[in-house]
Amino acid sequence: MKLVSVYHVDAFTNAPFAGNPAGVVPDAGTLTVPQMQRIANELNLPESAFLMESDRPDADFRIRYFTPATEIDFCGHATVGSTWLLATERGWLEKGRPIVFETNVGLIPVELDSVDGQLRNVTMTQIAPSVREIGVDPEEVARLVGIRAEDMDDRYPMKLASTGGVHLLVPVRTRDAIDRAVPLSSELAALNRKHGITTTHLFTWDAPAGYDLYTRDFAPAIGIPEDPVTGAANGALSGYLALEGMLAKGEVHQLVIGQGHAIGRPGTLHVTVETTGAHPVIRVGGAAHITIAGQLRLGAE
Repeated sequence: MKLVSVYHVDAFTNAPFAGNPAGVVPDAGTLTVPQMQRIANELNLPESAFLMESDRPDADFRIRYFTPATEIDFCGHATVGSTWLLATERGWLEKGRPIVFETNVGLIPVELDSVDGQLRNVTMTQIAPSVREIGVDPEEVARLVGIRAEDMDDRYPMKLASTGGVHLLVPVRTRDAIDRAVPLSSELAALNRKHGITTTHLFTWDAPAGYDLYTRDFAPAIGIPEDPVTGAANGALSGYLALEGMLAKGEVHQLVIGQGHAIGRPGTLHVTVETTGAHPVIRVGGAAHITIAGQLRLGAE
């Protein structure tokens, strides 16, 4: 019988049962891709991360991400959860340097912020953001995500944005409208597959006290009805705000984004958007909490 260490880490929170849960398998080098997919399906968390040695001298680990249904190229909250685990359980905090992950979209360095030897926050620098048009009727998107057409905020363009995965950004006028959203999952999944979209991400500036933006994320095309707190989608959103001129150029902007409140898993993301260079730099940070530690017992293949 093969034993595999596995962890359940709640990301973008410092408490259990909040934020976004990720499975983390820190010693995945001997696992096959089908085994990784079956483990992710068994854990049945939004995403699970599998860590192994990297062939690149400038990376500390190769990391692969799986939903219960499929492999995806990048996942923010599972990166935060993996970093937190390595720093607190595997001695990486004492190394005093960032951890660099090799992902399908490139290298992702993650900085460790500690106070008196205690980890407080981890912050990943995502790949350069991009935005592009999508030829879809906003009223149809409103119907698919389960809000009224008048709930759409026409002050902001609905676009596709990416810092790894592709996210459909849907501007909404109020937090209440976002909280009331009940998506038509099968139809939304079909739209997302047609356009190569990873998640559909609703956002509003009508945020709770202490937050700048409030968001909600649906990803039925990759097997996730709702992703509680999304590092990748909110990174893409932050890049969109910079590229579309909604954040002033030549400055460093600090955003606090809230997500997960609508489904009882509130989380907080701290995003730094640097617009001082030729291209915006997006850094997404947060805390995490290791909620479950155990072993999977794999039978013979």
